[in-house]
Amino acid sequence: MTNTAPFDAPLRLADDAVLIVIDVQQGFENPVLGPRDNPEAEQRMAELLDLWQSTGRPIVVVQHQSTGGPLDPGTPGYELKPFVAEVSSDLHITKSVNSAFYGTPDLHAWLQERGATQLVTIGIMTNVCNETTARMGGNLDYDVIFPVDAMHTFDMAGPDGETIPAAELARATAASLHSMRFAKVVTTKDVLAAGSPK
Repeated sequence: MTNTAPFDAPLRLADDAVLIVIDVQQGFENPVLGPRDNPEAEQRMAELLDLWQSTGRPIVVVQHQSTGGPLDPGTPGYELKPFVAEVSSDLHITKSVNSAFYGTPDLHAWLQERGATQLVTIGIMTNVCNETTARMGGNLDYDVIFPVDAMHTFDMAGPDGETIPAAELARATAASLHSMRFAKVVTTKDVLAAGSPK
């Protein structure tokens, strides 16, 4: 598989572009996680899901399971948020690490079987599972689209104990992915414009 799309070319959304919806689970509403950024993230995710469903493009839903935390299987926190749970996905992956490429079933194998080359990643958290999945996708030579307003993260403490606001973490993720060409960092509006029927 070779991704031949020029990195700086205008955004084009393939007819078979795969939307990967990462860890949009109720446990991320737990206040123990602290302040988050981007309060409109879920609305942007829903807009992209609507586009994918209306155009018949494939959807992959990813669900994280972590024992003893807010995403513990068998608890309400593990469940998908309703607007994702009601979607009929083409593939459902469960994972226990950051990357959707290390889950069950195997995402990379499924994408190769379909001949898919373009991925659009959305969900939770911007600088953790979303970023890790995007980096791996770029390393595997997929054309990765990263609509940064269709995801969110939380404030985090650095090794010096200083708290870094969620918005700054998201901005750093966007810069890293863009400058090192792991992914095309765009907005939901960009994707909707590129993917809506003409």
